[in-house]
Amino acid sequence: MDTEEESVPQEGLAGLPPELVTGALLGLAGTCVVALAFVLAERLLPASSHYHRYDTGGESRRRVEFRDYLDAIDEQYAEDHPVGGQAVAFYLPKRDVAITFDPKAYYRIERSETEPILVEHEMPGSALGSRLPFETPEVELNENDDRDPIQAAFAELGVPVSASIEEVKRAYRRKIKEVHPDQGGDEDEFKRVREAYTTAKQHAD
Repeated sequence: MDTEEESVPQEGLAGLPPELVTGALLGLAGTCVVALAFVLAERLLPASSHYHRYDTGGESRRRVEFRDYLDAIDEQYAEDHPVGGQAVAFYLPKRDVAITFDPKAYYRIERSETEPILVEHEMPGSALGSRLPFETPEVELNENDDRDPIQAAFAELGVPVSASIEEVKRAYRRKIKEVHPDQGGDEDEFKRVREAYTTAKQHAD
């Protein structure tokens, strides 16, 4: 009796058209491949790593101001540094402090030994000191909220805003050789030149 009941599902499955079974298996395999691709992409290229770009919005402006502030207080930093699997805008190695614009990165890093600092795009660079978990000296910054990141990008490359795309490319090739870490250049300046080039070539004549 039990043998007959158990054979019913097997007969039902065997009775399905082979094309339907093959299609279902291929669909399942395709779903698994796509899911695996998303998992790998998230691990290898986390969303927060895309912070490394020189846009015309608030983040690029604040990055410039934060650089100025950290330089003014003589605090060592690294940009777009990985911390706990997240790329943060600024990492202060001597203090083990991570500064990020990304709330997801903030909450993930919060569970580690590193001290995370979440900053807003609207926050001026001079306000960073009040967020840092250590004493900072009083400094005066010449902040200009109307600073144009496009003009800053051309200035970084040493060409006028009216420069042609060819002039921008030549200036970039020349500048990148000077600051390349393999040639003894500074890593942060190297990143700034690349960011500047990304913006300048989009706005070149």
